[in-house]
Amino acid sequence: MEKNKKILVIEDNEDVRENLKELLELSGYDVEIAVDGKQGVIRALQFVPDLILCDVMMPELDGFGVLRIMSNKPELMRIPFIFLTAKTDRQDVRKGMNLGADDYIVKPFDDVELLEAIETRLKKVAQLKTDMGFEGDNLLMENIEASKKMLLDNFDDRASKHFRKKEIIYEQGETLDFLYYIRKGKVKIIKTNEEGKDFVLDILIEGEFFGYMDLVENGVSTETVVAMEASEILQIPKDGFQKMLCNNRVISASFIKYLAISIKEREEKLLHLAYDSVRRRVASALLILHQKSENQGKKSIVIFREDLAGYVGTAKETVIRTLSDFKEEGYIDIMERGIIKVVDAKGLEEMPN
Repeated sequence: MEKNKKILVIEDNEDVRENLKELLELSGYDVEIAVDGKQGVIRALQFVPDLILCDVMMPELDGFGVLRIMSNKPELMRIPFIFLTAKTDRQDVRKGMNLGADDYIVKPFDDVELLEAIETRLKKVAQLKTDMGFEGDNLLMENIEASKKMLLDNFDDRASKHFRKKEIIYEQGETLDFLYYIRKGKVKIIKTNEEGKDFVLDILIEGEFFGYMDLVENGVSTETVVAMEASEILQIPKDGFQKMLCNNRVISASFIKYLAISIKEREEKLLHLAYDSVRRRVASALLILHQKSENQGKKSIVIFREDLAGYVGTAKETVIRTLSDFKEEGYIDIMERGIIKVVDAKGLEEMPN
């Protein structure tokens, strides 16, 4: 049986919001609501709806801002987006359409008109997927692990290179000739701003790729990658990787998905940096690193405090103080050599802002 379509309603007026939710649920849709634009972006990333209804006039982040952000996210950019507005100004309508809105519904709206607009947009998306040979999102959801193995089987251990702890694998601005895969070890992805300050964008472990975003775009690195411990890195030649992307549909589809997941994770991190407290950011970072460690069968997190500070975007002293608080509150345990063990993952996940 086909699942109900999911609709995200972004509306700051409580009466309108609740009326929409009731109408859509009675019509057989699964509905998620957001009370403002910022929450709408976050909920869209979590909920990944089939269609979005969004008010135009909202405080802090209006509907145009929401659409502009979502238009830059691969996992959200193709979702039908319908504006709800009390304004009928031609300039506003044109602005919304130029940003990529699919329709404009004027308040107060007729229930039948709204439902017909929704149904029309969903049918168009379904038809497009059929025309392109998609069944739902099956093509993009091909088994990434199987595709990874298919790619790696074409390269042997002779393509691997060993890096010492703190050794630079490549630097920002360097031309890339390889796609990189971590056979053993751990690396950090660093972005340096104009003032020379380093920001840790990501921490990657065994079994993860890096370098593919810059490789696909223009071959010049926008980041610096440093080994956090002794690491073995497989270097896959650019030409070989690009040839497999062109000739193997499963690998190319999986890397599109892999790329979308990576972008989503970084976008979510930027949202957390913008709106979360330091405690919440440290808690989120610990949960991410905890999950990565568990995936490797490890029970603890090994990370320098300065790296963790760069990862959450704060001072080293603040991170040390926050970790000490978390230990006293029973969320983590700090063992010998500063190794961190998460004791209460649920508590960290539900950390108030």
